[in-house]
Amino acid sequence: MKRRVGGPLPRERPKQEGHIWGSMKRTAFILGSGLLLSVAFWNSVTWHLQKFWGASGYFWQAQWEKLLSTYSGKEWILFFLGTVLIPTMLFWSFNALLLVVDTTGKPHFVSRYRIQDGKNDPVDPTKLRQAVLTVLFNQYIISLPVLGLSYLFLKWRENPCRPELPTFHWFLLELSVFILTEEVMFYYSHRLLHHPMFYKRFHKKHHEWTAPIGVVSLYAHPIEHVVSNLLPAMVGPMVMGSHLPSITVWFSLALITTTISHCGYHLPFLPSPEFHDYHHLKFNQCFGVLGVLDHLHGTDTTFKQTKAYERHVLLLNLTPLSESIPDPPKKTET
Repeated sequence: MKRRVGGPLPRERPKQEGHIWGSMKRTAFILGSGLLLSVAFWNSVTWHLQKFWGASGYFWQAQWEKLLSTYSGKEWILFFLGTVLIPTMLFWSFNALLLVVDTTGKPHFVSRYRIQDGKNDPVDPTKLRQAVLTVLFNQYIISLPVLGLSYLFLKWRENPCRPELPTFHWFLLELSVFILTEEVMFYYSHRLLHHPMFYKRFHKKHHEWTAPIGVVSLYAHPIEHVVSNLLPAMVGPMVMGSHLPSITVWFSLALITTTISHCGYHLPFLPSPEFHDYHHLKFNQCFGVLGVLDHLHGTDTTFKQTKAYERHVLLLNLTPLSESIPDPPKKTET
């Protein structure tokens, strides 16, 4: 019997199809089981959080009503306390701790998690001073007027200082919208800033730091700060007509996560900064926050071929990933 070129024998085909069908069933079973477990886990977590939220809800509602009574007729003060003062204090408190390591290299148990070995060890004091001054300028001279306009819009849309606090489930929905909105707006505005027409004029300033540190997350040209830092974070709350506490939590989370993305240390139990650190190193990869749009647009293909991609995980032990997954040795010329 002659074997047909380019395909299996007729008798082999049912056997192959059986293997494929069996693999598909096993895959469906594993994915289905995983989905059911995820849903069960998520429902359990949200149930416990909801109970906590509900139990403490009366307390926070009472405190909120006291604040409204104290600032009656001056709700704009509350708005700026919630959108500027609290997030900014958290930003600088976290960055102050990181700057101790950046400027002294100590304590060693933190500096050993440095991603780009030998960089910013210690950080250049002149560059650091310039970065801090630029960040302060952006936070107060640029951000305040933009947030003032957003307050007027939110007042028109739905008063952010209304008497009743949002429910826990509504806050979760808002947070999902905020995160997705930021991913879309940051990715496309960021890619636009890498266009030759805009890069040298606006975005090159941020890329002066090929090995970033935490405070550099807001080191940018004023135009970039508005387009790529402020708007992606603000549009979600403006669309949702969000309550001030929701906006405060979101702005605080956004500032902490962008600090982690730029900090230069892959620390245990914190989100991985490898993705954005690689962007600063190579410039033409990893434009987004979550990486979803980078995957869809193929702007992470080179990154996925590197050791940095293998290290782009949540570190759940105390061994630096640079030790457990080291870079390949550099080729030496012979």
